[in-house]
Amino acid sequence: MAEQPGGQPYPVRPQQQPYGQPWQSAQTPQSAMRASHTDRDRTVDVLKAAYAEGRLTREEYGQRFDAVYQAQTYGRLAQLVADLPAGPMAVPFGAAVPVLPAAYGPPPMPMPMPVPQRPVNGMAIASLALGVLSLPTLGVAGLGAVITGHIAKAQIRARGDEGTAPATIGLVLGWLSLGGWALLVVLAGFGVLD
Repeated sequence: MAEQPGGQPYPVRPQQQPYGQPWQSAQTPQSAMRASHTDRDRTVDVLKAAYAEGRLTREEYGQRFDAVYQAQTYGRLAQLVADLPAGPMAVPFGAAVPVLPAAYGPPPMPMPMPVPQRPVNGMAIASLALGVLSLPTLGVAGLGAVITGHIAKAQIRARGDEGTAPATIGLVLGWLSLGGWALLVVLAGFGVLD
């Protein structure tokens, strides 16, 4: 036995439980399930976070870290982090879950279901395509853009589809190309283009 400089032996410390408070898990088949390497890594992540936050001393962290890689079951992994705040480690199904104090706030609300998106009207897309094509075709596709644009607007109002912007752009480009042709015919009729 080691002695102090004055000849007195060092006082013997009583043996302490190395892993915080004992946690009595519910006897469920899931707590006896064998743990995987991923489960052990998640438990180590909880220990790392607790050590970084000052919840564990270096010795406690070292003891628990070694014990994690020796643990064979979910129940044993849960015992190692039972006195720490809940972290990324999954608790076995049916196991007793420690209740968080009110300081941690209410449990998170479930996420609402996403609202399904309305479909984009096909005639609106056709109107936009024909409106854009009326520029390189010198306005030949303009009539198709106007017709499909008006059909698209009516369908959008009736069905509630998306696509008002493409239909409107197709209509504007279509009417501009038709207006250009009308202006060309009027100017040719007056003989200005001769």
